[in-house]
Formats: sequence, structure tokens, C-alpha cells
Amino acid sequence: MMPARPGVRRDSSAPGIRRRPAVTAGENGPVTIHYTDPFATPEPRRSPVRRLRGRLPAPVTLWTAPGPAGLTVSSVLVADGDPGQVLGLIDDESDLWSALSAAGRFTVCPLTVGQRALADRFAGLAPAPGGLFAQEEWRQTEYGPVPAGDQSWAGCRFVSARRCGWGLLVEGTLERVSLSGDPGDPLLHYRGRYLRLDSRL
Repeated sequence: MMPARPGVRRDSSAPGIRRRPAVTAGENGPVTIHYTDPFATPEPRRSPVRRLRGRLPAPVTLWTAPGPAGLTVSSVLVADGDPGQVLGLIDDESDLWSALSAAGRFTVCPLTVGQRALADRFAGLAPAPGGLFAQEEWRQTEYGPVPAGDQSWAGCRFVSARRCGWGLLVEGTLERVSLSGDPGDPLLHYRGRYLRLDSRL
């Protein structure tokens, strides 16, 4: 991600706002990758807004666009209607935004607990040797690549975008919805880490 523009503060605590893992090396030890920022502001000193957001469990999704480009996004809302709409909060300096705005279309894929490594990689939290799309099998669609196999996904037409907080609120129209036979256990994001549902009431 490019440095933030003057006057724009980047908040990278949730998927959708890209951050890179911190890498350190001991004097005689191996290189260590930290999946949390060792220089991050301790939670008690963070703004009440960030702390409130952290207490709202969010679904983890993968957004892709022709190019290809992709980004892990957890600030997502699907609105039922005719047509249905999808909204997501993303980083306007991400490769996804460049590809999405150029193509005018994109995909949204809800992820499961078995896809945590994929979510980490597209969130910029894990290495991506060979590129972001080199590790899994992908199915090409007119809206962008989606993970191959029994994967739920939606094909969306870009409608609009506007500044919202530190991110960009993107709105799309749902043109195609493909649902998997087995939805699996959804991958969630809560208080800065991934979470799975352990029980149902």
C-alpha cells in the first residue's frame, strides 16, 4: 500500500484496509513475522470508535476484480431488494479499488474457516510467493476470479463509491449469486483476530 496522503490517516486494523506483516530478526536468531503490529497503539489508548467497531463480529469476505486483483474485506453489508445491493468498506489505495473502478464489476466471496490462509494473504498479513493468486485454484468469471470448488460468490456491478471514515464505501448491484451446497463454518473477524462459530443458540 502506498503511503497515506497528507491529512489522511490510515486505520489498518481490519481486513479491507491493507497492512503488511512486521518482520524482525534477532541478533543471532531467525527472521520472525508478527501478525500483529508490535508498534500498534495499545487497545486502552485507541479511540472509542475503533474499540466499538472491534466489538462487532464481522464476516470475512474476499473481493476480486478483473486484472486480477483482490482484497480481504470484513466491513460488508448485503441488502435484499430487486435488485439486491452489496456495500463494502475498502482502501482507496488498494490494487482492488484500481481494478474494480476500471472494470466496473467485482466479486464478493464469503470465506470459511478453512480459508483463513487465503484471507491472511489477501489482507497483506502473510507472504504471497508468486503473487496473491498463485496458491489456490481459481475459476475465471466475467466479474473476476473466484476460488475453485464449492464456493459461494456473487457477481456485482459497480454503482458508486464515496469517502466513509478512513475508507471508501463501495456500492454494487448483485447481478449473479452462486451458492455452495455446503456453506461451511463462516470465518469471522472480532477484536483484531479471526474467529469461528463454536455453537448455535
